[in-house]
Amino acid sequence: MAEKDFYAVIGVSSSATADEIKKQYRRLAKQYHPDTNKGDAKAAERFKEISEAYNVLGDAEKRKQYDEMRRLGAFDPRASRGPRPGGARPGAGGAQSGPRMEEFDIGGLGGLGDLFGSIFGGGRQGRPSGPEQGQSVETTLEVPFKVAALGGKVPITLDLNEECGTCSGSGAAKGATLTACTECGGRGQISFGQGGFAVNRPCPACLGKGRIPSEKCAACQGAGANRTSKKVLITVPGGTESGSKIRLKGQGGRGVRGGPNGDIVITFQVGADADYERDGNDVIVRAAVNIAQATLGSKVKVQTLDDKTVTITLPAGTPSGKRFRVRGQGIAKDETRGDLIVEIGVVVPESLSDAQRKLMEQFAKSAGLEY
Repeated sequence: MAEKDFYAVIGVSSSATADEIKKQYRRLAKQYHPDTNKGDAKAAERFKEISEAYNVLGDAEKRKQYDEMRRLGAFDPRASRGPRPGGARPGAGGAQSGPRMEEFDIGGLGGLGDLFGSIFGGGRQGRPSGPEQGQSVETTLEVPFKVAALGGKVPITLDLNEECGTCSGSGAAKGATLTACTECGGRGQISFGQGGFAVNRPCPACLGKGRIPSEKCAACQGAGANRTSKKVLITVPGGTESGSKIRLKGQGGRGVRGGPNGDIVITFQVGADADYERDGNDVIVRAAVNIAQATLGSKVKVQTLDDKTVTITLPAGTPSGKRFRVRGQGIAKDETRGDLIVEIGVVVPESLSDAQRKLMEQFAKSAGLEY
């Protein structure tokens, strides 16, 4: 089974900076976003892979843990085969030669434990028998600028691993017998090591169950779980910024053997807008005026985020880049509300009619200007 290399998924080197990773993620997310690839299942799947990878590499702490796993060989397909350096066969309980290795379970690494378990398709502890929480999912949701600023609802479809209803998670067909897995000795886990550490991971032969059925369940092909899609309507709080998160308790995968449902953790990524730009809780909008308006003064109408129209009075001689502040028309967050900042841009005409040119020449002469 192929393990995922999140650096390869996003297309950056393992030494890439956080800004380089973010820039590449945004480029790929825009390219493969479902909204721009209607009905393209491959693009949708690619978008999910990119989001999954960025959930880890875009978080400094998770990236540090992930890099440690890579350093220890946790994502090397060869790590599940053959003898381990300085140790016994995977899952064997006998004495080991060479230096003693400190063992640790990937389940202790928070989100990475769930992530690693999902990569290898099994639970983290091996041969669980009691109730287990369902799969928790972390994903990135791109939100339109106005929805993030004002609040709203955005639909999202999530792929979840849920316990097979036919075999109740055993992976065995009805009437099949279960025998101890020879690869892991029935532990449901294998160990491999580098340096002074040994890492436990779910056994790829029995998928962490510790037992192999004589006949696999036809519904799940022995995995004990099926991939299902779940549509969720996400409520986006007003004032949401890129990188902010929400947790939806109990909205993830169904619990196993009567356990509680998992959670959904959403990381928001706010899209850019052609007209508006955010600065804290203030919103910047640019208004174009011609030379006559800027020179003589005029009134300019602009729209707020919630489609109200406000009028700005320009004094005579307004320069390009001059800003005007409209109080209380920005983003509302934490019981405060920002302002709308209108930035004036003076547009110079590319061509003039004969009459306009004559008038402009008269103005230049009266001002003593050479042209």
